[in-house]
Amino acid sequence: MKITVLMGGTSSERNVSLASGIRIVQALRSRGHDVIPMDPARGVISASEERELSTGRVGTEPPSLESLAKFAEGTFLPNLTGMKEITEADVVFLALHGGQGEDGTIQALLDMAHVKYTGSGLLASALAMDKDLSKKLFRTEGVKTADWLMAPVTTEQVEGILGLPVVVKPSKQGSTVGLSVVKKRTDLAAAIEEAGKYDDEVMVEQFVPGRELTVGILGDVALPVGEIISKHEIYDYECKYTAGMAREEFPAKLSKEATEKVQQQALLAFRALKLRGYARIDFRLTSEGEFYCLEANTLPGMTELSLIPQGAAAMGISFPELCERIVRLALG
Repeated sequence: MKITVLMGGTSSERNVSLASGIRIVQALRSRGHDVIPMDPARGVISASEERELSTGRVGTEPPSLESLAKFAEGTFLPNLTGMKEITEADVVFLALHGGQGEDGTIQALLDMAHVKYTGSGLLASALAMDKDLSKKLFRTEGVKTADWLMAPVTTEQVEGILGLPVVVKPSKQGSTVGLSVVKKRTDLAAAIEEAGKYDDEVMVEQFVPGRELTVGILGDVALPVGEIISKHEIYDYECKYTAGMAREEFPAKLSKEATEKVQQQALLAFRALKLRGYARIDFRLTSEGEFYCLEANTLPGMTELSLIPQGAAAMGISFPELCERIVRLALG
């Protein structure tokens, strides 16, 4: 098949996307496909650039907002669907994370051009990216999620309704970019300001202590549950993309009943947002045995340290096979 892999882009998760994308390119080529790597911010990626990216390095911090603004100036996005690398592809593999790659923008462009692509469609992508709307939909389907408020909020409102600590984060971001755990009332305003640099909507969410779990969905099947044991209080950007900063266990050490319950909750969350193809649903498990859904990732990371490839591997699915299955789901 002729497959174009879109990677990079202009979001704060650009570096993660490049690491995911180059690995997907290599995996699909190993299965005999004709693959073109393409960055919507810069165009087709050359062979020399591919070699540089093949190290898979992400870094401990996201790119600066200034550097991302420069990439945005040269974006090919308005003309994307007029490029032969897109129009002549049998399928476009979306390895973009965050921003216009994951919020439904590129999905809408590809829909209008009648181009098949991996992952969820326009509406589902937009719903999952908006944490406020997605949490409301989770609750309608019986998926438990922590209480939350949307800024602007006062310190008194947060303390009275949610209590401390709270998690403050941009409503439409991923990879914990712009996220803070606030334990003191005096830190709340600064945390909201920091999150506001990355999105015009900021969520203040009740902090749920407990074990960090994740469930990958492939088609209509829940993959083995994984547990993340992080060296930081939360599974942040550095822990996600720096070797040795977190340990992942697949399958997680859970009872059969608990495993089935969280997998069922993940499938309910997947369906609540009308997701398709594949996704990753993240949870916290409290000491009382309650599962709280944190969020749904419609284009989850595919780096060497990423979670959905580990979940697939625990089910006996190699990374090249995982990528090919995702492609076939898009075509099916």
